[in-house]
Amino acid sequence: MTGVARIAAIVGCILLCQAAGAIGALTTQTGSSSWYQTLEKPSFNPPGWVFGPVWTLLYALMGVALFVLIRQWPGSRVAVILFGVQLLLNAAWTPVFFGAHQIGAALLIIIAMWLAIAATMASAWFVAPAVTWLLLPYLLWVSFATVLNGAFWRLNA
Repeated sequence: MTGVARIAAIVGCILLCQAAGAIGALTTQTGSSSWYQTLEKPSFNPPGWVFGPVWTLLYALMGVALFVLIRQWPGSRVAVILFGVQLLLNAAWTPVFFGAHQIGAALLIIIAMWLAIAATMASAWFVAPAVTWLLLPYLLWVSFATVLNGAFWRLNA
């Protein structure tokens, strides 16, 4: 793969992952008159401005991880499939939580997403250990987000 093709592939993988976030952004309304503002929030709920930069960085790391996995094809086939599963779950979470206002269903999705991320990391370890390290911040953030989602469910069910 030439340098230009490699850069194009990396950018494409990053854009694919960023698109998962963009899907969620289309259904997110957190302004002063939004449903979200009516929810009781846990004391450890971060300020809203934190989420954009964190997710932008995480999606970029995910895109690089996907590029590394694709470069290891066909040995990384299982990891790529699991990566796709977690990305679909990621794209589904925000519309379910913010769009459909289904906090409990969103909790089930984020738990499944956490499991899919962990499975992706485990399967990638054998073909491309760097992927596991690239996805570790994502797993840690989703761990926090799972606890946060659970707290929203407990406080607002």
